[in-house]
Amino acid sequence: MTVHLPQPKQLRDLLVDLLGRDATLSPAPPFAPGPDTPASVAVYVDDSLRIRALIACDLAFSAHAGAAIALVPPTAAEEAIADGKLSDVLAENLYEVLNIAASTFNVEGAEHLKLHQLHPAGPPLDPMVRIQTLTLGRREDLRVEVAGYGAGSLSVVLV
Repeated sequence: MTVHLPQPKQLRDLLVDLLGRDATLSPAPPFAPGPDTPASVAVYVDDSLRIRALIACDLAFSAHAGAAIALVPPTAAEEAIADGKLSDVLAENLYEVLNIAASTFNVEGAEHLKLHQLHPAGPPLDPMVRIQTLTLGRREDLRVEVAGYGAGSLSVVLV
């Protein structure tokens, strides 16, 4: 069975519904987390616990989405970006966003995926997870502007 690659409209609709505010998505170059590029990476697995997909978010998207879902003031997101890492509260909120985002993979006829773990932006990323975010091929790379908060990068990568 194949894994469904969510389309930008699916992701936009999910974010608008979840965050309760407009979101603008546009194509972007592939996002590549690295030692100097803090990133949050959500790892999605199938029913056999095999890693099948990742969603990698830069620190800016991680902070803005984590703040917007809980109506935390945008200044909290800006502070996290300045600190180079998500606060525990923003990380928990981002987990909720990316957990619900699993629904975008789960369409009829596709492999069922669920969120297995989130590596929040800040601590060094596990090298194996970082390498998987660099996979070329079936991926969607987007710039996401969350109204009232700000913009960041989000990449959906099938592995």
